[in-house]
Amino acid sequence: MTSTDTATSTTATTASSVGGSSNNYPKDGTSLSNPNEIEVTHMDWTIDVDFDKKTLHGNVRYTLKYNDTKTDNKVLQLDTNNLIIHRVISDQDCDCDYELISSKKEKEHLGSQLCITLPTDTKQIIIIYETTVQSSAIQFLDASQTSGKKYPYLFTQCQAIHARSLLPCQDRPGVKASWTAQVTVPEWATCVMSAVQIEKKEDKIEKEYDNDDNTTPTKTYYWEQRIPVSSYLIAMAVGQLECRTISDRCRVWSEPAVVDAAASDFDQTEEFLKIAEEISGIPYAWGRYDLLCLVPSFPYGGMENPCLTFVTPTLLTGDKSLADVIAHEIAHSWTGNLVTNATWDHFWLNEGWTMWFQRKIMARIHNSDKFFDFDAMGGYKSLQDTLTSEGLPEKFKSLVLDIQDNDPDDAYSSIAYEKGFALLYTLEQKVGA
Repeated sequence: MTSTDTATSTTATTASSVGGSSNNYPKDGTSLSNPNEIEVTHMDWTIDVDFDKKTLHGNVRYTLKYNDTKTDNKVLQLDTNNLIIHRVISDQDCDCDYELISSKKEKEHLGSQLCITLPTDTKQIIIIYETTVQSSAIQFLDASQTSGKKYPYLFTQCQAIHARSLLPCQDRPGVKASWTAQVTVPEWATCVMSAVQIEKKEDKIEKEYDNDDNTTPTKTYYWEQRIPVSSYLIAMAVGQLECRTISDRCRVWSEPAVVDAAASDFDQTEEFLKIAEEISGIPYAWGRYDLLCLVPSFPYGGMENPCLTFVTPTLLTGDKSLADVIAHEIAHSWTGNLVTNATWDHFWLNEGWTMWFQRKIMARIHNSDKFFDFDAMGGYKSLQDTLTSEGLPEKFKSLVLDIQDNDPDDAYSSIAYEKGFALLYTLEQKVGA
């Protein structure tokens, strides 16, 4: 079965364009934010991880940019979902009036719109908040659900529109912001994030905080993401973790019982990176490329979080036969993370280009162009299966989607990957790479 693609223009955003853009963001029905009027360009995030309550609590400082100077309306609108907002403070040291407007019951995936009235000349605000156990972005696991069976575990997954349940944000892929994070965790835990760790003196100081009259020793990690990213690429994991070094810029993280097997299966990571740089002609921009091999409940094969790809332990075969997933996530460092679809209607721009790039990398690894063709044949079969499937609505079988205010997760399939690849491969055959 085939479908007719909607005649919607294809749009993308780049990391370098953020901060210099004017109010030209396309309409995005999956977000309740207003970046065309007021844009968040940077976030400083300070949180404590509470494994007992299975919540995060802290604050975020937002740096603002006014894109619409023709109006006196200074109301910042952010996406939230199942967050408790305690207070909003402006850089003029005064409280801001705010209101949470809930979505209709049938659109609960959109969450609530946080409307903040800004005093004149406000350039920064701080939101004090906490998450709840209903947060769709955060997965807390009991110790029994880990390999070590001794300590609990936490990981996040924000794609497509779940970042709004992690922190208030402009949760749409076309809006990008740089960010820092200061994360306080139990003394036994290690925190990793989709950013570069920065050293501060406080790292070596054992802190304590009062939690229901129980003093718990803690430590704090500091992170910085200088390259503006979409909110869905903010990621964190906390648990009993160890790492193994692959190269100067690559490490593999996992639980102690799994980390050696993961390091062995993923020891080609640096080679993949170098080949990707050669093919793209652009140096890897993100500093570190680390891998985190998660617990089995991680719902995807891999997630391309900048600086820290998340992968499932089901990739660990002992013979590196599933290493193409790593090549795919590495390719996203260029196609998806640097250049990103402006809305989820154009998800194929992320995944179609990345499939093309992945197959180029793997053909180099196997030193054969035939591998590219062979893998593409398998992808074409997957595309045919999806197109003939009755489980996916016809409206989501188009290359360019029309999601409107529906949940992007409902449109997820191999269409973006393989139909997008097929278009690019056809263009390559017609006009060259």
